[in-house]
Amino acid sequence: MIAALVGLLAVAVTALPTGTDVDYQLGGAAAPAANVGIVVRDRTEPPAPGVYDVCYVNGFQTQPDAQRFWRRHPGLVLRHADGTPVVDEAWGEQLLDLRTPAKRKALARIVGGWTRGCAADGYQGVEYDNLDSFTRSDGLLKRRQATAYAALLVQGAHRAGLAAGQKNLAGWDGTRVGYDFAVAEECGRYDECGDYVDDYGDQVLMVEYRRRDFERTCAAYGTTHAVVLRDRDLTPTGVHAWC
Repeated sequence: MIAALVGLLAVAVTALPTGTDVDYQLGGAAAPAANVGIVVRDRTEPPAPGVYDVCYVNGFQTQPDAQRFWRRHPGLVLRHADGTPVVDEAWGEQLLDLRTPAKRKALARIVGGWTRGCAADGYQGVEYDNLDSFTRSDGLLKRRQATAYAALLVQGAHRAGLAAGQKNLAGWDGTRVGYDFAVAEECGRYDECGDYVDDYGDQVLMVEYRRRDFERTCAAYGTTHAVVLRDRDLTPTGVHAWC
């Protein structure tokens, strides 16, 4: 167990287990293989029994199927001067507006509710995706705004009793705001695995989507870290391989 200090309240959260494999199941739940001790699933899915479960939450951008929800909160979506939402074109996701303390607190309340739902469902950790959304904001968002918001999300996770995972922004040490572990997608492909390991030690989950990157990551980190090869759509019956 590791202790996370939240305000004046010390909350114990459970660290990632080591010496086991991870399965990344964002595209749909499937029964984990016998060698898997960590499973990451979308917050809308139930946790897998008998393993360490990490709940995926898109903390910095909107999910494509959640447009109706965010239409009820138009002021929390980042917009261009003409009023159109700023969109991550690769995924069709709108960016959240992190520019003021009031908006960051309002967003943290919403995401905090989802996080508490993960805890109630039985998850042990939560992964907050798209910390680096500010790099796709056409200059409207700043790094300091993203990291200030990240600190609020981490506090919410710890209050719920969940370990908090950094996703994206390799080279920025999220432990400074309390992150407990990292999820490193394609760190072998982009030569970023070491950046995460420098900050989180063995508390890094590595996900690759190309066989050659997977083999490279396994050669460097397969004996010390959980590494998985998945198909890019993360389908339940798709590619699953471990070092």
